[in-house]
Amino acid sequence: MYKLVVLDMDGTLLNSQREITSKVREAIAAATKRGVKVVLASGRPLQGMLPALHALGLTTEADYVLTCNASLILNVASSAVIRSEFLNGQDAIDLYHLSRQLGVNTHAYSAKMGLITPKISKYTEHEARLNNIDINICDFTQLDPNEEMIKIMMIDEAQALTAAIKQLPEVLQEKYNMAQSAPFFYEFMSKKSGKGNGVAALAEHLGLTHEQVICVGDAGNDLQMIEYAGLGIAMANASDDVKAVADYITLSNDENGVAHVFEKFVLV
Repeated sequence: MYKLVVLDMDGTLLNSQREITSKVREAIAAATKRGVKVVLASGRPLQGMLPALHALGLTTEADYVLTCNASLILNVASSAVIRSEFLNGQDAIDLYHLSRQLGVNTHAYSAKMGLITPKISKYTEHEARLNNIDINICDFTQLDPNEEMIKIMMIDEAQALTAAIKQLPEVLQEKYNMAQSAPFFYEFMSKKSGKGNGVAALAEHLGLTHEQVICVGDAGNDLQMIEYAGLGIAMANASDDVKAVADYITLSNDENGVAHVFEKFVLV
């Protein structure tokens, strides 16, 4: 029996209008009533996840959330930190210099300063608007090398970012957990971070095995958790690499694909 269902937000839980449909809400409510734990896992910070958590009633002391691609796992009601895996200011400095060489923009999440960027771009504005947070202009070359950084992102037009990703030095694979969460976002996290590691850590915290876990997602930053899960599910709108590792492909996010998952595998 599946006891934990972990859901990505954008492109999975949320439809194209960034809404949670009534059918999806009802399916999740029915699952939680049966004692199945439902957890949201997103590249978003907590502030950007709170509206969905409140809409689904996942705000009690028994509820958890994986924020910033599981760099930070929190108890929702108390905000107690269950697990944190951060980078540092030197990582941000190094990746900023690399981004300049590759001709793309960057921003990052600082544990102290929030969303920071050396230069405003439309994609940093998109990030701030999506999550209802402020942008803080910051000269990355002046960062304290020891400052805690939750994650660092290269951001730009899809074509430019794709070209930059192809030129990333292979040594970065050994140093960072990296994932593309959108055509215009490429994320760098602690090697111990990422949704796969985060879901594994939460399952251990809850005393569950991976066979008892369902993970559902659509993008590159969901790939590792889908591989980890006892039942890994890709949305019909998922990228091809995610579909390739999934055990099952559900309907799209505009066809109540998440509700279909609960109906087929949980509410039976």
